[in-house]
Amino acid sequence: MRIIAYYRVSTAKQGESGLGLEAQREYIRLAAEQHGWEVVGAFEDQESGSVSPERREQCRAALAACRALGATLVVAKLDRLSRDVADISGLMKLVDFKVATMPSADKFQLHIYAALAEQEREFISRRTSDALAALKARAESGDAEAQAKVERRSKGRAAAHAMGNAAAVQGAKLRADEYASTMANHIKAAMFDECRTLQALANWLIMHGHKTSRGADFTPIAASRLVKRLGITFP
Repeated sequence: MRIIAYYRVSTAKQGESGLGLEAQREYIRLAAEQHGWEVVGAFEDQESGSVSPERREQCRAALAACRALGATLVVAKLDRLSRDVADISGLMKLVDFKVATMPSADKFQLHIYAALAEQEREFISRRTSDALAALKARAESGDAEAQAKVERRSKGRAAAHAMGNAAAVQGAKLRADEYASTMANHIKAAMFDECRTLQALANWLIMHGHKTSRGADFTPIAASRLVKRLGITFP
């Protein structure tokens, strides 16, 4: 079975739910190895789970690749696709997909898991909201301990947001540098083939089966960015 791997992390918090990119890749790698799946493509989004799958750029690309190649979409955990049962139901109509941590689950079972997970999230959200409202009420009434907890919570959220954004930016840069290094020899080969314009370079890369780091076809702009990142003088 040919598969398209799809990974998602939160923009603000890459290690969301303890499931970072490396863990997701390992789950899918192991599942593919155990079940004889052939990975023919991989896509990655940095988006909140509250954003529906079809509004995420790379998820849309992954779905399109599945349809074009007749492949099955695979995620490490069901919530990497969505936390909303309606989203999961909609995706089931578009493509076949599997979850690496429960590879034998069929569509009916996945639908049940999604419904149960959504219900549990609603319970947790309600309990959290009620507890926070009670804490704020005590703080507003003059309870010093509650006021201190509210202040610590606000500072903690601000610090976590700042750290998450910085980590996301640094992670994206490292991945882009790693990808660019794998493309250096291909750029040089294209130049050897006398590609002298960015359009010609983009066409050469497409003709030889190369994709951008996001899995898209090369354009002159994408080719220009790659050349600049590598520090190669072109043409």
